[in-house]
Order: sequence, then structure tokens, then C-alpha cells
Amino acid sequence: MSPDHEPKPPATARPAVALLGTGTMGAPMARNLARPGLPVVAWNRTQAKAEALVADGVRTAAAPAAAAAEADVLVTMLADGPAIEAVLSEPDGALSALPDGAIWIQMSTVGVPAADRLAALAADRGVTFVDAPVLGSYEPAERGELIILASGPDEVHDRCAPVFDAVGARTVWLGPAGLGSRLKVVVNAWLMSTTAALAETIALAETLDVDPALFLDVTDRGAIGALYTELNGPAMAKRAFPLNFPLELATKDAALALEAASETADLRVFEATHAQFARAKELGHGRRDWAAVICAAVGERPSG
Repeated sequence: MSPDHEPKPPATARPAVALLGTGTMGAPMARNLARPGLPVVAWNRTQAKAEALVADGVRTAAAPAAAAAEADVLVTMLADGPAIEAVLSEPDGALSALPDGAIWIQMSTVGVPAADRLAALAADRGVTFVDAPVLGSYEPAERGELIILASGPDEVHDRCAPVFDAVGARTVWLGPAGLGSRLKVVVNAWLMSTTAALAETIALAETLDVDPALFLDVTDRGAIGALYTELNGPAMAKRAFPLNFPLELATKDAALALEAASETADLRVFEATHAQFARAKELGHGRRDWAAVICAAVGERPSG
């Protein structure tokens, strides 16, 4: 942190928030932060995406450091760990401008090694670090109903609360920083493997000339059903993929489970899950919804 900055006071009821990253998740989060009156400054590498939020009461900054300069709380919602490291640690990065006493809340899905590196980066700069990835995709983000897997020092819980309350329906404090990313990897591994299995189940139904709607009907809301069957099954059957969570990010998240496990567990289902998402991405579905993983099972490229 720059010695030119005066220390920030302890918590305020309406902390000034700098949000870096206004993509699929960051944009609705910025709107929800501004809605209760929190002062919000947003930055995005593609500046037009941040400027689209001005009508919602969000100010924009031309550089990460400019966004962070007056922040009580810095929130990062960027694609992955390396992107966050670059944006925060470049010579004119956000950490160089963050005032003394400010908090950095890392809310992206970055995996275990990256979360540990980011925590070390914060410690090197003397910044309080909270690791708080979220559960939920675009629609829960729009509604402010994310589940926040928060981990960090006990003494900053109250200071984080206005941010978490604005974007989430539930905050779970887990313990020391890093536990949030560890739990997020575990949850994502389950969701990705379940979704990949659903895709192959529908592909099998089609191969057997069974209408996938029949499978979805007999499993709907029953003991053998699952919420993600209801959410993604119709999209897979119709090959209509309204964007809720990009497949390219799902592919990244599936890889994080394998990275975290390293050689300590033989995760063959998760390996196959990652391979299917990666194949769908190679077929050209990376920017479509993650339900497009079915296209890996049937070898379909985007039409048109």
C-alpha cells in the first residue's frame, strides 16, 4: 500500500466498494451493491462492460488502481487466479493504490493453489484478505441470491457484511482464508460431474430413441431427480442454451478439482468430466451455457 494514503477508519455502514471484473457475474453483483446505496466503482478490462452499469448508479474507473484508490472494500470477480494476480500486482495495480485498512474480498473461483498465492500476495502488501467465492450462476447473481463461502479473519466479518448482504442470500463463514476456495472446488466437482452425467444420459436416451422428455418427467422432483436435472435437462434436450454459466468457465472449474487433488486421490470420474467439458469447448461451445456439454457426447458443433 502506498505510504501517501491515510489509514481508513474501521467499518462503515455503507463502505465504498471497488469491484474489478464486470462480466457474467460481476455486472449483476455491481448493480446489487449499488442498489442499497453503497458507493461502487467498477473496472473491467473491456471498459464498455463497466460503463453499461453507470445507469445503475455505478461509477467507472479507467484502471484498477483508480478504482481501488478510495475503497474501503476491494472485490475481485475475474476469470481466474493469474488474471487477478496480474491486475492486482502490476506496478500500477490495485494493491498499490488500496488505502491502509481496506479489505480485499476475493470472490472469484480460482482453485486452491491460486487462492493460497493470492493470500500470500495480500500478506506481502499488508492487506487483509478474505477468500469468499460464491455458489450460483447468472440468475441467482441477478436476484442477489448467491451463497457466499467466506473465509478470513473473525474481526472483519462485520465489515464484510454490507457487501455480502447486498449480493447474497446466505453467507457461510468457514474459518481461515482459503477454506472458501477449498469448499468451492469440492462443490463444483460435484456439480460438473452431475451435469456431464446428465448430458450423457440424455445422449443415451436419444440413441435408444427414447424421448428425453420422458426421462425428465419420471425423474422430476422425485427421489432420483435433482435440481440440476430440472435446470439443465430441458436445455440439453432442446439444444437451446440460454446463458446462465459459460461452458468455458465450467471447463476451468472442472480442471481446478483435478489440480487441487494432485496425486492424492484417483479421481477418474472427475477426469472424465473435465475431458467432456474440454471436448465441448474444442467443438466451439465455450461461450455457450455449460449445458452445451451434451454436444461433446454427440459430437455436435454449433449450428449457423
